[in-house]
Amino acid sequence: MEAKNDDRELRISRLFDAPVELVWEVFTTPEHIKNWWGPNGFTNTIHKMDVRPGGEWDFIMHGPDGTDYKNRSIYKDVVTNERIVFDHVSGPQFTATIVFTPKDGSTLIDWHMLFESKEQFEQVVKTFKADEGLKQNLEKLRVYLNGDAAEKKDAPIVIERTYNAPIATVWEAISNRDRMAEWYFDLAAFRPEVGFEFSFTGGNEGREFLHLCKVTKVVPGKLLAYMWRYDGYSGSSEVTFELFEEGDSTRVKLTHTGIHTFPVIPHNDLAKENFVAGWTHILGTSLKDFLEK
Repeated sequence: MEAKNDDRELRISRLFDAPVELVWEVFTTPEHIKNWWGPNGFTNTIHKMDVRPGGEWDFIMHGPDGTDYKNRSIYKDVVTNERIVFDHVSGPQFTATIVFTPKDGSTLIDWHMLFESKEQFEQVVKTFKADEGLKQNLEKLRVYLNGDAAEKKDAPIVIERTYNAPIATVWEAISNRDRMAEWYFDLAAFRPEVGFEFSFTGGNEGREFLHLCKVTKVVPGKLLAYMWRYDGYSGSSEVTFELFEEGDSTRVKLTHTGIHTFPVIPHNDLAKENFVAGWTHILGTSLKDFLEK
């Protein structure tokens, strides 16, 4: 780490053993970032986190000595899985630029903090030890990605998203074959009926897999689950969509269990981190764009 630009900036780079979609996820959702943000010993209460240009991020960092530090930032630039720029408008004031670069399944983070003046920079470094705090912050992120976010091998994947759409519309999106083709997979047929079997082909970088699925649970407007396995490979898993009405919006909770039963194969296509990245994109981008377009 070094200071440049008239000694008023901090820079640091770290490589994380996690796909960029997962790293972006833990940077942009309150339920994740509250668990790792800040130097050692700090905890967080997130009041608002609207990750879009002009959106606000309001939270309180609770120091190990009981002191509360109010923080307010305004996002200036947000490019999903690529870049976040925000102005920290509460003291001390600075502009943070965080760039995410995929590297063969890992993610390189370049973090830049530009302070208003040399004097402010020196005060923050000397008084609050900002340089050391930033190092600790990224180390906590590394531990979180390798522990809480990745979890144990046999733990389920759980991803939640809230959409600006009524629950009936979301249910239609996840249970109607024609709607599913617009954001999910182009299935030959699908019916939300227990026992209904369906299949589709999908994969990565030209490597195709035949998915064999069977509907296992249906509560119209509330829950849909199906068994998920692969033709020619051992193992079986289950995907569950749960819908919760929240005013005019709908919260979707996806749970994928049993991934640890799949074999290790070349290119690690059936590895848990690939499922995490895939579901994060499907729920966080594909379904969101379809419902809120």
